Amino acid sequence: MADQSPRLFLIDGSAYIFRAFFAIPPLKNSTGLPTNAILGFTNILLKFLKQHKPEYVAVALDAGRETFRNEMFAAYKGNRPEAPALLIPQFPYFRKVLDALNLPLLELPGYEADDIIATLFERLSGQGCELVVVSSDKDLMQLVTDGTKLLDSAKDRWIGKAEVKEKFGVTPEQVIEVMGLMGDAVDNIPGVRGIGEKTAITLIQQFHNLENLFAHLDELEQMKIRGAALVRQRLEKGKDAAFLSRDLATVKRDVPVNVELEQLKRAGFDIEKVRTLFTELEFANLIKLIENGG
Repeated sequence: MADQSPRLFLIDGSAYIFRAFFAIPPLKNSTGLPTNAILGFTNILLKFLKQHKPEYVAVALDAGRETFRNEMFAAYKGNRPEAPALLIPQFPYFRKVLDALNLPLLELPGYEADDIIATLFERLSGQGCELVVVSSDKDLMQLVTDGTKLLDSAKDRWIGKAEVKEKFGVTPEQVIEVMGLMGDAVDNIPGVRGIGEKTAITLIQQFHNLENLFAHLDELEQMKIRGAALVRQRLEKGKDAAFLSRDLATVKRDVPVNVELEQLKRAGFDIEKVRTLFTELEFANLIKLIENGG
């Protein structure tokens, strides 16, 4: 049996941060620094590294709230509240944790972590590594191919083409077409007003993409869609919103990050940095865990 190809794990670190913050009750060290999200973030990473033992790995973070998508649509993610007050002072420490754990950090102002992950996916495909995107974000399902899967590490669930088809009823590359019609309340992507998920999926199953759909609106009445005349009216009125929403949902694959595969080769922890940082944070148990090879 042939040896399995090495895996490159591209981790959506921003998702880990918020997951950790809301999963762990408030904690502070003796100086009053909130530490619950830092502790949770670190534990998630350590568990992941122990379980999957990646040969290549990188962690992508959002560098800020404003990105090129806000220039396209000012209200993009405008429905999201400000970061919780107890989370804000913890932000600098996530980068310090990654540095101490020797995990490559990728971030770039003006772009989201998703865009960086998609760019590396595009650039490093075909270099002898199996690519694994560590995220449960439906936006990243558009990257799934025969050779690339998503790993929802919170549920230890692998998401391949079959799982995308099960969730959206379409192929991974058609996910953005569906989102163009239905929008995304989480990111405040508008979609076409009045077109829900079920109708969006049905339309893309039939017409495959927005261009073909809008070129054949006169065929809607022939389909078994409830209220076909109203659906057509909504589509005609919301055409611009559909194409804008698809653009907002599409991950960018040409972010200007210059990273080669060998730069992402997994290295051991920097024990001195671990001791210094975790002593400041008062994570005594994690120091012992790491020193004991955990």
